[in-house]
Amino acid sequence: MTLTGTLAAQVESNLAFRTSGRVIERLVDVGDRVEPGQLLARIDAELQRAAVESANAVLASAEAQVTQAAAAFARSESLLKRGFTTRREFDAAERALKVARANAASATARLASAEEDLTFTDLTADAAGVVTARQLDVGEVAQAAATVFTVALDGPRDAVFDLYESLLIEERRPPEIVVALAADPSVNTTGEIRQVSPTVDPVSGTVRVKVGLEGTPPSMSLGAAVTGTALLPSTPVYNLPSSAITSVNGRPAVWVFDTKSETAVTREIHPFAYSASSVSVGEGLEAGDLVITDGTKLLRPGQKISASDVQGASE
Repeated sequence: MTLTGTLAAQVESNLAFRTSGRVIERLVDVGDRVEPGQLLARIDAELQRAAVESANAVLASAEAQVTQAAAAFARSESLLKRGFTTRREFDAAERALKVARANAASATARLASAEEDLTFTDLTADAAGVVTARQLDVGEVAQAAATVFTVALDGPRDAVFDLYESLLIEERRPPEIVVALAADPSVNTTGEIRQVSPTVDPVSGTVRVKVGLEGTPPSMSLGAAVTGTALLPSTPVYNLPSSAITSVNGRPAVWVFDTKSETAVTREIHPFAYSASSVSVGEGLEAGDLVITDGTKLLRPGQKISASDVQGASE
């Protein structure tokens, strides 16, 4: 059996901005190779820069309050030691210093968060690979966590095929599949079934199967059309001439010669395939059965016939 599919990466990464904004720069496109840390796109960072400046101002104010509260606490502590102030006023100064320091710590955290948000305006690659899809362009608004680029990461490759579910019976799965370029069959490699989709496509009635490849020649690029060839074991099939086929209760059948009673009997069959001159029968016959292939229109159940010229069904 030979089917046509495409070459794909086993691992793909969907890259997205972690904050929303208008795209002002795009540096790669579909088919471009990227390296870890490479800048891919950038969104307008005006709001994020303003947030950093605001956080800096809040931190400066908080630090000034810490300085003022620390000086007031030092004076109150000195006066308390000499007995010129009350314990109540000293506790108030100490409490004001703690509050100022807490506000400064909070402002520092907000500044760090604002600076981190500023870095989110740059979208970079997290691993080496090839860009296989792009969703946005310059001028469009990117939403946080919405995919902008899809990158096929370097590493193992899959050959992806759409098969009919009947071909995926466990005991019939081939141990090895030969995958070749559709444009140049001399470029080929081998692989095994790695993954079978748990669902059937409602339109085509097929199941997506991924064949993990042991290695891919350089000319087997991502997205290339490939063929997958495999030998599938089958159950015994008996080939009969078309003239042997009849019908019983609207179902396919044949006339079989019963050697014990020397009569003709009908036997329902399950054809496997048809051709212009023959029929392949998958179920209903056994090796050695004597099938009547000519004159079947003149037969009736239980009719005595002569076995002067009979031949066993061929497998």
